[in-house]
Amino acid sequence: MSLPIAFHRAASAEFIEASAWYENKRLGLAHDFIFEIERCLSLASENPFQFTIVRKDIRRVVANRFPYSVYFRAEEHRIVVLAVFHGSRDPAIWLDRY
Repeated sequence: MSLPIAFHRAASAEFIEASAWYENKRLGLAHDFIFEIERCLSLASENPFQFTIVRKDIRRVVANRFPYSVYFRAEEHRIVVLAVFHGSRDPAIWLDRY
């Protein structure tokens, strides 16, 4: 059974901004990026505890092809996405979303 997914407001904005950036780089690339992040979200939703804890109870799914990771917290009845984050950015930016 899959858990529903809720986005932190900043994580949602990051996802939208990254998608727009990829679309500006090449027509259709945003579609590929969105598909990959949705794949990561699906994995987290279906089996959240298979992913490594990176801080306290925050886990990470690493995207394929794109230098992004999805950081999330598994709650009893949902997955909370804290960040859709580029690997070169400072993680301190999203740590206060906990």
